[in-house]
Amino acid sequence: MTVDINNESGLEADSTGLVRLATFALDQLRIHPQAELSILLVDEPTMSAYHEKYMGEPGPTDVLSFPMDELRPPDDDEDEPPLGMLGDIVLCPAVTDAQARDHGRTAQEEAEYLLVHGLLHLLGYDHAEEAEKAEMFGLKDTILAAWARERPDKPERTAVAR
Repeated sequence: MTVDINNESGLEADSTGLVRLATFALDQLRIHPQAELSILLVDEPTMSAYHEKYMGEPGPTDVLSFPMDELRPPDDDEDEPPLGMLGDIVLCPAVTDAQARDHGRTAQEEAEYLLVHGLLHLLGYDHAEEAEKAEMFGLKDTILAAWARERPDKPERTAVAR
């Protein structure tokens, strides 16, 4: 699995931890081991520009996802995962850090939560309808709970689902 990360935000971020989580989540979802993912960390003005250009909404947001090959997790254990490029996830650490307190998480936990959220969007999951939301958020909670148990650098505090 190739996960590239580029921090253009001007803020410190645990890039290594985010790459580890992305790799872990993609493995949990049985995404092809040669799939490619790009993570970009940006500042608020850049995120605001992306948010307005691509979503038609003003101001910065926490995460945006830009799918490439519209990969999906295999339906069952016997299906081969498709090969391709997942796409790009753009995170804004300044927004993430500010909203972490509101969600009862650390800044790193919020970044991890949003990374998995963005990753699921790349894989076609959505939360516009109540049933879709239940599926997507349930899967996100499952991945983050597994990450909290198995992560190589287990912190004392674990992620809290919202």
